[in-house]
Amino acid sequence: MRDTFARTIYDVAKKTNDVFVLVADISPAGSMGPFRAEYPDRFINVGVAEQTMIGLAAGLALRGFRPFAYTIATFSIYRPFEQVRVDVCYHDLPVTMVGIGGGITYSTLGGTHHAQEDIAVMSGLPNMTVLAPCDPAETAAATWAAARASGPVYLRLGKAGEPDLTAEAPDPFVMGKIRRIRQGRDVCILSFGTITKMACDVAVKIEADSGGSVAVVSVHTLKPLDREGIARVLGEFDTVLVVEEHAPYGGLSAQVGALAYESGARCRLQCFSLQDRFIHAYGSHAYLLDKHGLSVDRITRAALAPAPGRSSVSV
Repeated sequence: MRDTFARTIYDVAKKTNDVFVLVADISPAGSMGPFRAEYPDRFINVGVAEQTMIGLAAGLALRGFRPFAYTIATFSIYRPFEQVRVDVCYHDLPVTMVGIGGGITYSTLGGTHHAQEDIAVMSGLPNMTVLAPCDPAETAAATWAAARASGPVYLRLGKAGEPDLTAEAPDPFVMGKIRRIRQGRDVCILSFGTITKMACDVAVKIEADSGGSVAVVSVHTLKPLDREGIARVLGEFDTVLVVEEHAPYGGLSAQVGALAYESGARCRLQCFSLQDRFIHAYGSHAYLLDKHGLSVDRITRAALAPAPGRSSVSV
């Protein structure tokens, strides 16, 4: 995702002269080589000064430019939160905060580098759009969408090595609309970001273990949320799962649960998220997700277990 973003923003810059990239002393800025080499006047490394990065981005936006502030997610939004809120959102400026390593992607670096509540924090800001693509292709589409947005955007990305999940998606990417990336009839899994790969693996295992048919939907736009699209999913499927790499409060699970209640949905709804705590474990991304209780086997077992008051799961 990181390299795809770098290539895409370079393509965007070739078509418009208003794009700036600001980084805060981040080593992956090396992937920005082509942009930095061809547009040195539009590439600014502020050093370890994230508040300056966001303030400078706001100033550029006020002068008619379209800045992208790019660094590790915790440092692009948490450390300069006052600048994000007051300098950017208060003035409704077209600044994109690019958060690399959303969720617990930086699994070896501990809680200081984990953005496990970022969707809730950014969604609470007026004027903010929140995008969390699930693979490199969606990253490219989301980058173009951010470049055309009229106000602030938080673009939550993974880091590296994410597989292609959308090459055969039946629905196109449209900002603000959910898209089905895997067809199915009985169960639907709603997900976003890099953990969508796990959601797709869960779909395969549920089908293998139960004979049911499982759809996967990418909810790449968390704000504004496609409430109508999600309401249709809740009405169409007997079982709906939410799989997200985010805290249980203020993320997709909470919003889908509220929407299910408001719409009187009759489906069985199960939500799987990060735990509401900092887990002091260090290792691979998959290892830390497992420590949070998120794995293909655990989600599959929970989905296939009989629901309270039912003799079997509707798959």
